[in-house]
Amino acid sequence: MPSRTDVARMVDHTLLKPESTPAQVAALLDEAVTLGTYSICISPSLLPVQPRGGVKIATVCGFPSGAVSSEAKAVDAEQSVARGADEVDMVINLGLAKAGDWAGVAHDIAAVRLAAPKPTILKVIIESAALTDDEIVAACEAAESAGADFVKTSTGFHPSGGASFHAVKLMADTVGGRLGVKASGGIRDAETALAMIDAGATRLGLSGTKAVLDGLPG
Repeated sequence: MPSRTDVARMVDHTLLKPESTPAQVAALLDEAVTLGTYSICISPSLLPVQPRGGVKIATVCGFPSGAVSSEAKAVDAEQSVARGADEVDMVINLGLAKAGDWAGVAHDIAAVRLAAPKPTILKVIIESAALTDDEIVAACEAAESAGADFVKTSTGFHPSGGASFHAVKLMADTVGGRLGVKASGGIRDAETALAMIDAGATRLGLSGTKAVLDGLPG
């Protein structure tokens, strides 16, 4: 079983409530350093943040609906990178996905990839609870073809729900280790976090990070 330290190094310690303040972000970073998480994940308007303790800075793009233009997402991502983001978690256009326009989905992702080139890490939020299994597979394939580094289950804001073990396993099987898999949304205890890792998650998006880590051995 992964140790507390191992799991902490997989965590994007997350604060994405729209009412979040700079003081709360500062506290989030303090907690991330103490807990030893991989990164903090915050809204783009709260950038820049001076990193400390080796903690990476992640942000979101087209969040949470994904229903803005590719051009707007690209500008958003480009500005975030210029303001110090190491990683960008973008939301796909779910309308295109539900319409089966996978070329359009890939184009949307590619626009953000172009605006936020490597070494910036690009994670693609597919909102898996709103998709069928076939759509999850196709969304992962579109993300890979467009040059993403990760596929991610959820924003945590969609009414259909957050991460599921089934979706994480399906996503991991689809990308076959070529991309990372981030499980996010509704992971509130150590048991759930470990099950997501067992299903194939290589990164976890957590807002209640300390509660999850406190349930793990040192």
